Amino acid sequence: MWTKLSAAAVPETERFDWFNDVVSNSLMPLALASERSADFQADAAVLDLGAVQVSSFEYSHVRSRRTPALIRRGDPEQYQLSLLTRGRMWMSQCGGEAELAPGDMILWDTSHPFEADCRPGEGTLGALVVQLPRTALPLRAGRIDPLLGRRIGAESGMAAILAQFLSSLGTHGSACSPQELQRLGTMAVELSAAVLAQRVDAYGELPAEARARALRERIDVFIEHHLGDPELTPGLIAAAHGISVRRLYLLFRDGSESVSATVRRLRLERCRDDLARPELAGRPVRDIAARWCFGNAAAFSRAFREAYGISPTEFRRAAAHAGPYAGPYGGPYGGVPTG
Repeated sequence: MWTKLSAAAVPETERFDWFNDVVSNSLMPLALASERSADFQADAAVLDLGAVQVSSFEYSHVRSRRTPALIRRGDPEQYQLSLLTRGRMWMSQCGGEAELAPGDMILWDTSHPFEADCRPGEGTLGALVVQLPRTALPLRAGRIDPLLGRRIGAESGMAAILAQFLSSLGTHGSACSPQELQRLGTMAVELSAAVLAQRVDAYGELPAEARARALRERIDVFIEHHLGDPELTPGLIAAAHGISVRRLYLLFRDGSESVSATVRRLRLERCRDDLARPELAGRPVRDIAARWCFGNAAAFSRAFREAYGISPTEFRRAAAHAGPYAGPYGGPYGGVPTG
């Protein structure tokens, strides 16, 4: 569960000092300055994932410096990877320098000095920070130091998957059990390591298990993005990732379902979501099914009933009476059966 803190609970004259203490205790000691210290705004939250910790921050303008004296005062010996979600940021460390916009990531090392200037514009700046103990990353010491203070774009590939993963933690982390959070911590380390290793051409240095799990994450995202493609077959998925079909099947062997079963389940979920959308109420069920590659209406109806215990038409009728659409991630469908 996210542990949340807010400057709103602190007297106005003490809010900037309060935020300085929060940052020093949750990340590392820093020297902070702000043009908005008199009317400073800030919210912070921490999610413990066991192997790592993820922090969420929203705050007014801040300039920060980490000096050798502050490093001697306290050093968690971590790499810290930040995803900017709102505002703009400049940072410099170890010869690297970057200007960041929302969606960009940047890495720093708590054992080296740095400077940063966070410029939220109107309102507050938003960022998610994943704290990675150097001993947790399966890479040789210093291997990723060339990335320090440099922009990591998250437009595509593993970096996009990592950014999406961190954003999902911010939205859904509170709903996870302690056991799930532990597994998510392992995923955070492995996805981060995969992104950083790719950037310095060290992907082959990762353990085989970590590479396999990172590959499976890429495949899962690929499948999600291509569910509407009727040519989405195991052969196409394998070819898109440069592996054999046999290798693809092995990646899914330890899971609860095969590649084809995963594609079928996800397509049925998309059909269910569309059937619950009020704006699609006038679209025939067969058209919705065809959109997600179910060409045979009778076969689709049977598959839907097997999955959810109700026919597509009955589901749509029940969804219309259940109130505003809340799926697929906003909660249950009122009283509508979903399997």
